Amino acid sequence: MSSSPNMFHFNDFNNNYIEDPDYIRDHIGDFYKDTCIFVTGATGFVGKALVDKLLRSCSGLNSIYLLMRPKKGRAIEERLKELLDNPVFSSIKKRNPDILNRIKAVAGDITLPNLGISAKEYQMLIERINVVFHSAATVRFDEELRNAFIHNTLGTKKVLEMCNKMQQLKSFVYVSTAYSNSDKENIDESVYELPFDYETIMNSIEMLPQEAAEVLSKKLLGRHPNTYTLTKAMAEHIVLKHSDLIPSAIVRPSIITASWKEPQPGWVDSVSGITGIFMEVGRGTIKSIICKENMKMDIIPVDTVINTVLTAAWHTVAYRSNTMRVYNCTSGNTNPITWKEFRLLTEKYSKEYPSKYVTWYPGITYRTNRALHAVCVNLFHHIPAAILDVFLFMTKRKPFMLKMSRKFEEAIMAGKFFSTNQWNFEVTSMRSLTKAVQMANDGEHFDVDISENNGFKWDDYVKNFILGVRQFILKDDLSSLNQARSKLNRLYWFQKMLHMMTFCVVTKMALSVLMASMSRNTLEL
Repeated sequence: MSSSPNMFHFNDFNNNYIEDPDYIRDHIGDFYKDTCIFVTGATGFVGKALVDKLLRSCSGLNSIYLLMRPKKGRAIEERLKELLDNPVFSSIKKRNPDILNRIKAVAGDITLPNLGISAKEYQMLIERINVVFHSAATVRFDEELRNAFIHNTLGTKKVLEMCNKMQQLKSFVYVSTAYSNSDKENIDESVYELPFDYETIMNSIEMLPQEAAEVLSKKLLGRHPNTYTLTKAMAEHIVLKHSDLIPSAIVRPSIITASWKEPQPGWVDSVSGITGIFMEVGRGTIKSIICKENMKMDIIPVDTVINTVLTAAWHTVAYRSNTMRVYNCTSGNTNPITWKEFRLLTEKYSKEYPSKYVTWYPGITYRTNRALHAVCVNLFHHIPAAILDVFLFMTKRKPFMLKMSRKFEEAIMAGKFFSTNQWNFEVTSMRSLTKAVQMANDGEHFDVDISENNGFKWDDYVKNFILGVRQFILKDDLSSLNQARSKLNRLYWFQKMLHMMTFCVVTKMALSVLMASMSRNTLEL
């Protein structure tokens, strides 16, 4: 294998010269040396972790340009400062704070022509950028089709149009989702044909009246559970189309959860999806979920996703392929866990490390009967939340529990498709990537292997997940643990008393009905 850093080869994609693959195979970090990187979606959960990892493990990079849009009256400079104040960057600030100066904010919006970037900055970027990571998207499952399409599909097209003009581009990575083809049970690492002409949809959807767009949405969805997975599938086709001219890769993570190891075990920054639901399970406010408990639950730590994204960009160049690679970044075929196993571990560690914000004694039941689930939601979620809101109102505090309870029930219903189905994700490309990373001299810094043989254990992971939610989401450090355990113990006995009272009331009612029936029978005789 070549060891000279001055070896180059001709890049057929854009007629530029890049490092010899035989050299960069040895060191993943060297692939990023002196590079200028462009990132979309940097303020999201995945985006923050991506920027942090780049700074920590690819310190030889030149600069990172983050596409950011002004939001809620805040300029991008203010949003960048807010981003860098996030705890994810705390280790960098302690070890090498000056490296944060390599982060540059670029004002723009993926929904606008030329990404809404000024002409001067646009020209600078197409002259300088070497690697592009596109993770910006609207992840709302209930998003109406037009908006989801504009952000997830057309936004991707606009990013790729910019990439086509980049003079020094080495690699482009699109962060999709493992569920982009959730209408299928067995999902290969390839871009599937769509049952409609997506280009015709692209040319017409923005001009359709709202009512027509809604009718079209129902027809296009087919077996897709929501507009998110559908528009991600469409975006993958756009990436595939451009891959003849741009060295591209698609990374498809399953349900992204807290970190395994980096920047520290259990780091999490978002309560969307499963994280928010299981946070409330730990607090005792969610008692019922629609789920088939013996099915595989496919979740993936955020740091594994980030390492896959970074090494996919490297893999695309170091191990050239005649076809664009797709990486199913999933756990089900590598280190499976069922919904039941995850629930038991969540309950175990929620009781061992309770938060001072625990509201009820943790305990949850999976159900497949929607009518029974609806009854339980009202009895155990909405009614207790309403009672707590009355208490808050009486103590001159703002009621919020019922609103929050309804919000989490919406999340449960939006996620029921994923908790009542399972998929078999092919991972041939992921295994190839894992092997290549392990062969690199610095591969241990970019670990993409979550197999048990590599030290990944679900028991430890869920424990750190619960502690991470406690620390980073609830802002509740371990100093309150004794107080929280005392509170949990009181809630346990209160629950026992309530169960006993309920049993007595139900028994008394049953006896009353029985006695009344016996009295009627006696009178009839």
